[in-house]
Order: sequence, then C-alpha cells, then structure tokens
Amino acid sequence: MRIFLFLFILFSTLTFAQDKPTPVQRDPFLQNPVKNQPQKSNLNNKVKIIHADEIKKDTKYDGNRYLIGNVQIEHQGSILTADLVVMYDEENFVKAIGNTKLQNTDGSVITASEMEYDGNTQKGVARKNVVLNDPKGTVIKTETMYYDRASNLAYYNTGGTINDGKSTTYSKSATYNLANRTINLTDNVRIEDKDYILDGINVVQNQNTNIVDINGPTTITNRKNPKNRIFTEKGTHNLNTKESFLNKNSRIYYNDKILTGDKMYYNQLSGFGTATGNVTLDDPLEKRYLKGGYGEIFEKKDSAMMTKGPYAVKILEKDSIYFAAEKILSYQKLDSTKIKKSYLRAFKKARIYKSNAQGRADSIAFNETDGVMHMYKDPILWSGEKQVTGDKVEVYSNTQTENIDSIKVIGNGFAISKADSLNMKDEFNQVKGKLMAVYYEGKDIKEIKVIGNAQAITYDDDFNEKTKQNERLGITLSSCGIIGSLFEQQQLQIISCSIGSQSSTYPMSKIGPDKKKFPDFNWNTKDRIRKWQDILVDTPNYEEIKYESADTLFNQAQEIIDKQKAAEEAKKPKRVRR
Repeated sequence: MRIFLFLFILFSTLTFAQDKPTPVQRDPFLQNPVKNQPQKSNLNNKVKIIHADEIKKDTKYDGNRYLIGNVQIEHQGSILTADLVVMYDEENFVKAIGNTKLQNTDGSVITASEMEYDGNTQKGVARKNVVLNDPKGTVIKTETMYYDRASNLAYYNTGGTINDGKSTTYSKSATYNLANRTINLTDNVRIEDKDYILDGINVVQNQNTNIVDINGPTTITNRKNPKNRIFTEKGTHNLNTKESFLNKNSRIYYNDKILTGDKMYYNQLSGFGTATGNVTLDDPLEKRYLKGGYGEIFEKKDSAMMTKGPYAVKILEKDSIYFAAEKILSYQKLDSTKIKKSYLRAFKKARIYKSNAQGRADSIAFNETDGVMHMYKDPILWSGEKQVTGDKVEVYSNTQTENIDSIKVIGNGFAISKADSLNMKDEFNQVKGKLMAVYYEGKDIKEIKVIGNAQAITYDDDFNEKTKQNERLGITLSSCGIIGSLFEQQQLQIISCSIGSQSSTYPMSKIGPDKKKFPDFNWNTKDRIRKWQDILVDTPNYEEIKYESADTLFNQAQEIIDKQKAAEEAKKPKRVRR
C-alpha cells in the first residue's frame, strides 16, 4: 500500500510565469535538507491536472499559483481531489485545502481537511480528521498523519485509532509500515476486541498475521472476568487465536490464582497454559502455592500440574504444611453436595513436612478443604519420637485449629516410639495390628487403638517418690484382638487388651534382645524428614542413629546362668576310655 502516494505532487513542469513567489512555511517534518532546492525536471514524472474550476496567481498566496473548485490531479494512477490546491513550483511543494482525498492505485484512500507534500523528500502531512482506509479493511483515524514515501512509512503522535473490523487499537503514537503492514504503537496503547483488552506502552501489531509483539509492561484482560488477565514485559500475542508467548516478568491471573515463570505460554480460549524455569503457582484463597521447574494449568478444569523438582506449601496461621514429589497436581471440584473443594495430589516419592508430623509415601492425596490426607504405598509418618507405618495411612486434621486430630492406618499398622526420648538406649515401645487408630491431644499423640491381631511390646516403669525418677520394672508382651494404649508423659501404657488376651511381663534380666522387637521392626532415622528443606531431595540420607545396648541386666543374668551350667557340667563324672 502506498499512502500519500505523490501527495500533492509538485507542479514544476507547468509553464506559468512567476515573479519570485514567497517560499512556503513548512511543517518541521517537511523541512528540506537543502533549503528551497528546486526539483529537477523529469518529464516522465509529470503531474497532470485533470480538472480545476479556476487557476489563479496573485498576492493571496504570496505569488504562488492556486487551483480552485473541484480540483483533481493525477500522477501515475493516483488521484488527489480537493477544494483548493496551492502550488509552490520553486520548491516542488504543494498544499491542498478542504475535502482533500488521495486515492492510490493499490486501493488505499486518505481523507483529511488539509494536506501537504514535498516532491523532493517524498514526505507528506495530512491534518484534521485524517482517515486512512486500507484496501484490506484497516481504518486509521488521527488528527495529524506524517508520511514518508521513500521509506513507505506513515505515522502519527497526536493520538489515533486503528480498526480492522475485529479489533480497535488506540495509541498516542503509531508508525505504520505500509510494505509489511506492521504498526509500531507507543504511549498508552490499547487494543480492544469483543472479548479482551490489551494495554501496553510499546507493541508492534502485524495487520497480516494479527500477531502483537510486546515490548514493555503490558496487560491483556478478559472483558467478562477482568480478574482473569495476563501481564508481561516481553512476548507475543495472537489476536486471532488468543495465544500468548511470555518471556519476561510475566504473570497469568486466572480463577483467583497467579502463575509466574521465566517463559510461559497461554491460550485464553482453551484456558491451557505452561511455564518453565522458576515457576510458581500462587493460590491466595487457598493460602497455598506450588513451585517447580515446569508447570501446566487448565483454567476450565481449575487444575494445575507441577514437575521438575516441585513442592507445595499450604500456609496456615500457626503451622504450614510442605509437600514434595516428582509430580504435584492441584485442582478444585464439586463434591456430592455441590460444595466446591480443593485437592492436592503428590505422585512418586511423595514427602510431607509439618512441625509435629513428617511423612513419606509413594503418593499423597490431600483434601485441603476438609483437612483429610491419604498416604499410599509404603507410607511412613513421624510425630515427635514416634513412627507410624502401614499399607495405607489416613490423616485427619481440624481445619480450624490447624492441628491433626487423628490418624487411621489400614493394613499392617505398626506404631513405634522411644521408650525414653531423653536417652540413646535401644528401647522402643511397639504396637501393631491389622487396623490402627491414632488420636492426638494438641500437637502430640495421646492414644493408639489397634484392632485385629493386635500385639504390643511395652516398657513398664514406676515412678520412685524418693528418687523422683522412673525405675524400670520390665517389658510386657501383649497379644489380643483389640489393644487400647495411652501415652502419659511420653510413656506408652496399655490400658486395655481384650478378646483372646494374652499378656506377660518380664523383668529386664529375663528378656533377651530377640524378644524386644517384632521381626518387622523398621525404625527409620536415615530417611526421616527433620526440617522442611529435607522434602526437596528424595532422602536427606542422614547417618543412622546408633543406640546403646539396653541388655546389661540380661547379659549379666545370662553370664551367671552360663557359669552355673558350667559348674554343674564340671561336677558330672567324666567317662574315661580304657
């Protein structure tokens, strides 16, 4: 397209005589590199006057000729019409006044109240109610438009609008490259269509592809839901497909969530987005955020996925919960009562940290709304100096107090606790069975109930009023259908043993190390999560704690027994072979 093509071409080839007319007062944009340098005559570039009601030359325009009434000028197929045209022959310059219209051979049309054109520099200016009609349907409106035919550029800096039938663009300044139909827009840019609004400070819009290159802070807002929007400082946006590629300081706001990353992609129509690099998905309403190296969001399903070293933080008023795994999913859905609830899923090598509870499992499912957590496949949960394992572990929390209320272990429940957390002796209370319920009081485990093939190994102590210390009485081995146990001052007490009850208490000198632990005893200190940062690796790989032997009395008793047996063997007569 060629706008202002030979706009007001110089009438230097006409033969009207002049008496040194006064030079034209030019717009700064139209200043000649060499003042008043006349254009060299070129017969092949001659402008033809198609029509004018009158042609005059007097003092009205400082001695320059002017054409009046229904003026039409043709040059190489382009036609200019106006009410009045002033000819500055010496300077190869023209002015058109009143109902000016330039129709080019490529089909583009410019209308304005006034126009000027310099034939030497091939630059023109149109003023007052300027309208440029692109043959492909683009319409540009402004008050002052500048045109450089040599570089094929048209631009304005007084504010204007651009409409292509699908969207309308507003900006203070714009430069239109007519060759490739790109528009460089600066200063208070706004592009609007029926669904979205783009606001920025510097964007380049391609009228052929309808792709916008973004340079500088830019926001793309959803009209129906203004809270859903995109922000970036560098990227591209396709106005047709609503796809955005975001490369610098970018954020995607959707469903009251915020996705950030080094590089992002987002489709506003499908609601699908991806992010790579330092990815964060913040959910202020849930008080939870996810971090990782790669993330995906699904706006319409209200779900998200995070991989490449992902972890999630559930921010609580008193105590936050941290999750990590190879993959983390978060989503919201309606339950059977049509109440919207939030869920978190951690897959493969899942880890969790809370100040009073830490755990591992192959996968973890967390109902954030109800405070219910499911741990699947080889779960292990630590709380203080206590450890719980089983086929499946379910954790129930009070969403108001933010504390764990209870734990349910389904299949092969096994609870272990240090008999005395203040020493390093190899002494552990143990309770196991098919089903297990663990109850908390405040932040600590208070009670454990086991149902089905229940067994227990517990250390029995008695408080000495004189020494003010606990004295070890022995170890009790219990077996029954149901066991109820209670923690008192960190000591485990069997309070009930019913249905096929069998219970025996042994003094420390009468029970060996083989009976102090169940065969599947699995106290784990190497993999235990002791601080939240431990969830960021598969295992912190701590050095296994080495406990002191607590078999002194048993060994001493065995030594006496062995000596007695040896003495008795010595008294027996020896048979002598003859």
